[in-house]
Amino acid sequence: MALYIGLDVGGTTIKGAVIDENGKLYGEDSVTTVKGEDIINGMAVLCNRLMKLNKEKIVGVGIGCAGVIDSRNGVVVLASNLGLADFPLVKKLNEKIALPIKITNDANAAALGEAKFGAGKNYKNSILVTLGTGVGGGIVIDGKLFEGNKSAGAEIGHTVIKYGGAQCSCGRFGCFEAYSSATALKRRTKWAMEEDTGSAMWSKYTSETVTGKTAFEFSDTDLSAKRVVNWYVEYLACGLVNLANAFRPEVIMLGGGISKEGARLTEPLQKILDREVFAASYAPVLVTTAKLGSAAGSFGAAALWL
Repeated sequence: MALYIGLDVGGTTIKGAVIDENGKLYGEDSVTTVKGEDIINGMAVLCNRLMKLNKEKIVGVGIGCAGVIDSRNGVVVLASNLGLADFPLVKKLNEKIALPIKITNDANAAALGEAKFGAGKNYKNSILVTLGTGVGGGIVIDGKLFEGNKSAGAEIGHTVIKYGGAQCSCGRFGCFEAYSSATALKRRTKWAMEEDTGSAMWSKYTSETVTGKTAFEFSDTDLSAKRVVNWYVEYLACGLVNLANAFRPEVIMLGGGISKEGARLTEPLQKILDREVFAASYAPVLVTTAKLGSAAGSFGAAALWL
């Protein structure tokens, strides 16, 4: 059976895995990310380590890389946290390893990994929404990754859910990311705590130690925390309903740290989607949590060959 290498290239670590078409893991490894064009050296070292596992069966390398990626031409258009711009990554790596290479954005790779081997493996159409510092993710339609014009599509975090709302890191106002990221949740929690000095959240957290789980942790016993969670769920649901109406996937998978809240998050979201998605009774959309965690990127990168 043919094997595939998947590389997940992040700002601090490059993670690699070797899998087959069924998602069986044959080995994994990682190296520290060196920013700038020397990143190629680390990627080549990692590939060579992984190739030693079963070199004769490895037929391709897939890369999920942070930043704006021209997947057709194998170019990193811009990846500020990697120190790369207009960098022909695939060409440069091919000078060091003699295997065919494919590349996509890291969020797209994670979405493909979940679609092929994770929470979306039983569906043809799925969307991954990652709730972290920002809101990212990817879209899989009929089993294939949707990238859009010049691979620049599926920037779901920068769709507007509140016109004229809070400013996003991208410069627009009212973006999905500005309301549904872990950053936005922490900001709202901190504000609620400062407004309610009697909140039970103060018993464990200060305004400096607030996390994305703070409000969820106290939502059953503290009114201010419950209001924060309700606020967050409502805005997150708004963005998910928009995605459901536009693409009508069978499933929307939630990843990132906030997704660890599990049913405390998905159950109220599901109720809103069942109520607000257009023709939901005809073509319902399931909300669930992603399953692969940090492995989604490398598995999805390898799955570019599938």
